Amino acid sequence: MAHSNGKHADFESLRDQAVALRRSGHSLRQIRDELKVYNNDLLNQLVKGEPPPEWTKRPRAKDGLRAKARELRLQGWTYDQIEMELGCSKGSISLWVRDLPKPERRDPSEQAKLAARKRWEHELAMRDMERQKTKLTAAGEIGTLTDRELFLLGVGLYWAEGSKDKPYARREKVQFVNSDPDMIQVFIAWLDQLGVHRDLLRFRLMIHETGDIEAAEQYWADTVGVDITELQKTTVKKHNPRTVRKNVGEDYRGCLVVNVLQGAELYRRIEGAWYGIVGAVRPDDLPNRT
Repeated sequence: MAHSNGKHADFESLRDQAVALRRSGHSLRQIRDELKVYNNDLLNQLVKGEPPPEWTKRPRAKDGLRAKARELRLQGWTYDQIEMELGCSKGSISLWVRDLPKPERRDPSEQAKLAARKRWEHELAMRDMERQKTKLTAAGEIGTLTDRELFLLGVGLYWAEGSKDKPYARREKVQFVNSDPDMIQVFIAWLDQLGVHRDLLRFRLMIHETGDIEAAEQYWADTVGVDITELQKTTVKKHNPRTVRKNVGEDYRGCLVVNVLQGAELYRRIEGAWYGIVGAVRPDDLPNRT
């Protein structure tokens, strides 16, 4: 019974989101993509009783929709599939394609496969809802960070991703490199808390030659709040044809390098704080932990 109630609650939560999107002017296809609900039956249930937005019914769009609906019908698409693709009502589709031959009926085995696929799509949608719920709950538990919490977070962040001094190569400098804009922004907020003046910060892009360098430079300049002319000369990495890269696509923007000028003393503070954290978690130091 608990499982059933949980599923019902999941459906109601998903329906609330779908209705809100529908009322804000989203088509069925847009709602599908936004909520990642790829099961036609489930999607139709989620927006049941909600009229389609006016923009999907514009007279100038109908001729194109009608032609596309007929083309898809001739390819064997069902009403549900056409509705999902074009975002128009089944009533309109029926009027547009009623003179066309019906798609051939699938054999029982194919029907069973289709039903199984729809059940799996529904299960995936429910799982995705659970994932998002867990993430949102965890995010809500953080609340406001104290100065001490942000300080400790920044020390750990730097020690994981920043440049470090080595006995064989003294590099007491503060340099942070990352491709995640959120990481960069947290790091800069941490520097602000430590009183590091923005005039001491230098930014440089590192990117493969196959990336959109100009767009990436503008993206990172906007991310850190500087004019693009303030970025240092970009470091372009030559492509090795023997290497299969995964970081490709429109969202690839390389890495941003953040350097802090005159950072030797700050680096020593970071290193000292890190080893203070290490010492605080050792079993023999438990009485001193708060």
